Amino acid sequence: RLRLHDGKLIKDRRYHLRTYPNCFVAKELTDWLIDHKEAPDRETGIRLMQKLMDHYIIHHVCDEHSDYKDAKLLYRFRKDDGTFPLSKDVKVFMRGQSLYEKLVSVEESILKVREENSVKYQRTFLGCEMIDWLVQEGEVENRKEAVELGQVLLEHGIIQHVSNRHHFFDSDILYQFWINFRRRRRLTELLNENSSRALSESPDSPFCLRKLNPDPGNTSFLSVQTNKEIKIVSAVRRSSITSLAGSSSPYFSTTPTLVFPPVAECNPKSVLKRPITNEELLSPGAPYVKKTLTIVGDAVGWGFVVRGGRPCHIQAVDPGGPAAAAGMKVCQFVFSVNGMYVLHLDYQTISSLIMTGPRTLVMEVMEAIE
Repeated sequence: RLRLHDGKLIKDRRYHLRTYPNCFVAKELTDWLIDHKEAPDRETGIRLMQKLMDHYIIHHVCDEHSDYKDAKLLYRFRKDDGTFPLSKDVKVFMRGQSLYEKLVSVEESILKVREENSVKYQRTFLGCEMIDWLVQEGEVENRKEAVELGQVLLEHGIIQHVSNRHHFFDSDILYQFWINFRRRRRLTELLNENSSRALSESPDSPFCLRKLNPDPGNTSFLSVQTNKEIKIVSAVRRSSITSLAGSSSPYFSTTPTLVFPPVAECNPKSVLKRPITNEELLSPGAPYVKKTLTIVGDAVGWGFVVRGGRPCHIQAVDPGGPAAAAGMKVCQFVFSVNGMYVLHLDYQTISSLIMTGPRTLVMEVMEAIE
């Protein structure tokens, strides 16, 4: 965005006797992406800009187009017109970036290369050191508030325990920043071709159900459909999103490899009696009611399966899991995830949003009125 301002691609433009401030022409921007090697071709450039639209970073100036079109249409960065949604996740990310910049710019920084169990870790600090620094710098009022801040940063993937075994505590446990905020990223990194495939195939996913009857000697999960048919799938647990990101991810450092058994496919047949379209869901007077569910995940996940796309639906719910306790039911449609509208997305993309979000999941669902 700043580079486009500097290059005068973003400027006030007049169209049909009306002036639109701080906007750019889509076709010109696609040309710019290719000329500056941010995209190898027009198709990739369009996909990149669509990613920014999907994440509410840019939009059509009149919101008449939900898709990014490589044409003489005017778009604008939401940051330039005050409509960029400062959600809790964004605020936490910005706070983490601010703290990181402050830490790396001071002399005698607490961020150092340290070794634990013969493994060297970058950008590390002791929990108690971070708390001392936060209080000393006036970032928080007391140690209790500092601990709460550290826990929020950890839950949002900004920091981690070096071997991913502990939450954040006021102790001499070693933590590190997962994200190197100073590494310049290219737009094409948004398009990780393997991300959705790895997510749908990975056992480390919130979409395999929890154990119904935990037993130390039992290594299987039970997946329950509406007809009570029981299928056995491999045991899994919810863990770090790092294991999904893979070594190619620019955002996360390497963590110890987790080994999982093979995974069987969960619920391949849809539980819906017939396909439902977004237009049918959102039409005035439609027999659907919207509900907000707050689901606090536990050590093995959230306890539900989502499938389909445009819209996605709840395929199965673990009766003893967090999702069921929050009121989730089979055949509900996923309207939003942590404040992001998702009716137009497929289940792989929605799974990515959940896995990269906080453990406390806020979902809006649409349920048929009986």
